[in-house]
Amino acid sequence: MSSRAPPRVVVLMGGISFEREVSLSSGREVAAALRNEGYEVIELDAGPDVAMRLSDFSPDVVFNALHGRWGEDGCVQGILEWLKIPYTHSGVLASALAMDKQNSKAAYRAAGLPVVESLLADRSEISQRHLLNPPYVIKPNNEGSSCGIYFVHENANRPAALSDGLPDKMMVEQYIKGRELTATVMGERALGVTEIVTDGWYDYDAKYKEGGSYHVVPANVPEGLTEACLDYAQRAHRALGCRGVSRTDFRWDDTQGVAGLFLLETNTQPGMTPTSLSPEQAAKKGITFGAFCRWIVEDASCLR
Repeated sequence: MSSRAPPRVVVLMGGISFEREVSLSSGREVAAALRNEGYEVIELDAGPDVAMRLSDFSPDVVFNALHGRWGEDGCVQGILEWLKIPYTHSGVLASALAMDKQNSKAAYRAAGLPVVESLLADRSEISQRHLLNPPYVIKPNNEGSSCGIYFVHENANRPAALSDGLPDKMMVEQYIKGRELTATVMGERALGVTEIVTDGWYDYDAKYKEGGSYHVVPANVPEGLTEACLDYAQRAHRALGCRGVSRTDFRWDDTQGVAGLFLLETNTQPGMTPTSLSPEQAAKKGITFGAFCRWIVEDASCLR
């Protein structure tokens, strides 16, 4: 980072993915927090001219608050590497790997971490017959925020009718009955475990609309289960090659103890509002939202 004061931080936000609005919310909150921490902050809504505008601004650091494809999958990270601008969160390879759910599961398995059965298939084939025994979940292999998810119930007579706007290849994943848990890793430490409680499926609306879900932090689970979540989250972080902050999501069948805990995915750029999951866990450790954002900026580097 440059020695000039105050350091200049460009907050990349918005973009063109399905998660644009979520990213704008994260970016605005991060920008406000970093200004309060003494940084010079420029908010940049990422578009096709993002490389040119970054060159014009000449920042000391880019805070990547983009979510979803192009911002979280290694694409913008490659631009930042090319421009030699230090940036936050994971690098090109880890970002691409974490965004690819099926390949990230292969990395989890290689690290000895528990995952549920899944496969990739053409959308047309998925709509014609059950490729796994119900219940199962159908979702894009490389989207976040539970976009484009379908749930096929145990007694479903026919597979789901998928909309035309979805990718040609989709993931079909065995559904695990149980509870939704998540754990954040900050550098070399795991912060805590949160349970996400919702009346129905934890989809986009449940995540982001008021009243769609609520968080129990720390999660009211046995101590051994908490320790397993924290351990698995750190091992997933390392297996994927993540840097900075990541958040790993789990399903837990509470009738099976630790044996019922399965990794779903790792988010390399978690939501960044004060009430988002990772900042909430940081707050429980006495880390304010501003201090959390400052740590992420100070952790920034190139060639990640």
